[in-house]
Amino acid sequence: MEASGSNGSRATEVLRGRRILITGGTGFIGTALARRLYQDNEVILLDRRLSLSSYELSGMNGHPHVTVMLGDILDPGAVSRAVAGVDTVIHLAALVGVNNVRARARDTIETNLLGTVTLLRALDAVPSLNRFVFFSTSEVFGINSFRVHEETSTSIGPVQEARWSYSISKLAGEHLVQSYHREKDLPSVTIRPFNVFGPGRVGDHAMLRFVMAALRGEDLVVHGTGDQIRSWCYIDDLVDGVMAALVREEAVGEDFNLGNPRNTLTIYELARRVVRLTGSKSKIRFEEASFSDIDIRVPKLDKARRLLGFEPRVELDEGIQRTAAWCLEHAAQVEAALAAGPPSVCDEVVRAGAISPHAVHQDRARAGEPGRSARPYVRAVP
Repeated sequence: MEASGSNGSRATEVLRGRRILITGGTGFIGTALARRLYQDNEVILLDRRLSLSSYELSGMNGHPHVTVMLGDILDPGAVSRAVAGVDTVIHLAALVGVNNVRARARDTIETNLLGTVTLLRALDAVPSLNRFVFFSTSEVFGINSFRVHEETSTSIGPVQEARWSYSISKLAGEHLVQSYHREKDLPSVTIRPFNVFGPGRVGDHAMLRFVMAALRGEDLVVHGTGDQIRSWCYIDDLVDGVMAALVREEAVGEDFNLGNPRNTLTIYELARRVVRLTGSKSKIRFEEASFSDIDIRVPKLDKARRLLGFEPRVELDEGIQRTAAWCLEHAAQVEAALAAGPPSVCDEVVRAGAISPHAVHQDRARAGEPGRSARPYVRAVP
């Protein structure tokens, strides 16, 4: 996975010699952030699992600057040990994924909200903290969120639909973090990512489902009519924005929408584009949606541009090609991770059969380095 973008590069030059905790750190975004940070900093990844994670395929296995601590964000003891000696925290630990959230609404609220409570209380014992970055979600803006800015009113979905347990847990977390900033001078920044994709993602995700189905020549399943509109942000661009949030003083106490409104299209058009760019013969099949969905989600970036210098650079076609190349290279691992996920995703994407090496137009040099075989340094938190 490449590191791209001058914003992130400048921030990396400033961010040196830190001890950084990333909760939920073996996941997709946590691993991408660790990749940008680990050369010049000590990075601790707190997560419940290492197996079938993005980190396993990252190429950072065994690096002396990276420590994986296995533990639960709801365990005060594990969290207290993880924050010992840190000066920067990026809080990503959460229960995510529409299928997962709908099946486990109670766990979603408890993990996402109480996990944030547990972490913030543990940080009371940390004498000096340079930055606390909280990852929220663009779903706080509700079903219709066209060109939403940070001051746009948030929306709370009906309690009868379990899907909204995720957004309400994140919104409550935003209020809690902001109250810590106001009352305890916590140097916090809140990030709301908009549909992030790219090499390294192995969990349930529309882009990943489409790419894997296309590579295997299977139907791409679109839920509903496919007229839902999304803006797709490549992972390196998101990392650029987070890096700037870690070092710019003007970011403290603020919230930012990070995405790429230039990469905006319907889900149906996304499926068609994936088929075209992978050279696949797959068909597109529509299935009735069994859950409430978001009609439109497009960010407005004025504040992120002004305070972070944020400017996404990777166009959608290039991002899809890089993602498809990476998925082709790591097909077995991606299939295993998807198979361990929600059954509805497995039924749609993961079936027996080989992926043809000719199914995608790719540039392996841009797809990201393969993982090293060295054993990762894992410390189990008792």
